[in-house]
Amino acid sequence: MSAPIPTRSVKLSQSPCAADSSESAHRVPFRIPERLYGIVGHPLGHTLSPLLHNWGFALHSLPAVYMAWPVPPGRFASFMEAVRTLPVHGASVTIPHKEEALRLCDRVTDRARAVGAVNTLFLEGGVVCGENTDVTGFLAPLRARGVRIDEALVLGAGGAARAVLAGLVELGVRRVRISNRTHDKAMELAGAFGADVVPWDERGSAAAGLVVNTTPCGMQGARMGESPLPDGAFTGRGMAYDLVYNPLTTRFLADARAAGWETQDGLGMFVEQGREQFRIWTGLDLPAEGARRLIAEALGL
Repeated sequence: MSAPIPTRSVKLSQSPCAADSSESAHRVPFRIPERLYGIVGHPLGHTLSPLLHNWGFALHSLPAVYMAWPVPPGRFASFMEAVRTLPVHGASVTIPHKEEALRLCDRVTDRARAVGAVNTLFLEGGVVCGENTDVTGFLAPLRARGVRIDEALVLGAGGAARAVLAGLVELGVRRVRISNRTHDKAMELAGAFGADVVPWDERGSAAAGLVVNTTPCGMQGARMGESPLPDGAFTGRGMAYDLVYNPLTTRFLADARAAGWETQDGLGMFVEQGREQFRIWTGLDLPAEGARRLIAEALGL
């Protein structure tokens, strides 16, 4: 992992022509960024990662800056060359580049290889390495609750579902099932992680102690108010986990709560995967509650 970042700051003297001649106006603290970090993906208009990481750099007085790098499909290989040339010390990787990042890294962790995708780039001795902190982010709330899971149902078969399935394998969940509108995608993913497939039309009757929504159903926008499960699907007792974090309470979670289920929103996963990235890059921790409050306030939650 990357070595801790040394701090460096200077005082810039204000021009004698400035209107304010007070002592405080003559010497302004200014921190020179020495290391570049950022998020690469396309599109990036919604990303809150710069807010989180720049807050962390400021909190620890680190001479670093985190930027947004919108790189369209077909240009990621050029971006990786820039990483090897410029003072880029780490990057978050998001849609649509996670799978290509796995192929283009010089070295990847066992976890990233198991997921089949990289969401974090870091450098070790000039070597570009890849990790997947989505798994850490997904597992953190479950481990904090100390829940025991025997059976799980995963809704969706995209990139987020891969991280969830890898996390459930790490937890040693006895039986994992996956359901997706496109059956072939569910079959492919199930084969990669030793899971079973539930036809989409039968998902509401598939019993499981943990149901995880990895689809965009319920997300702020055109699909807000939707649920990936039909009415009346929550029976017995269990936990509903929604990777959506805006809004915090989706219809999926509201239905589960009304049926007496425990619920977990997606904000914890987003914050925890980012905190793990920050630790990989700097060797330092971000306060969990402060990070969660920062993102929640930015979302107006």
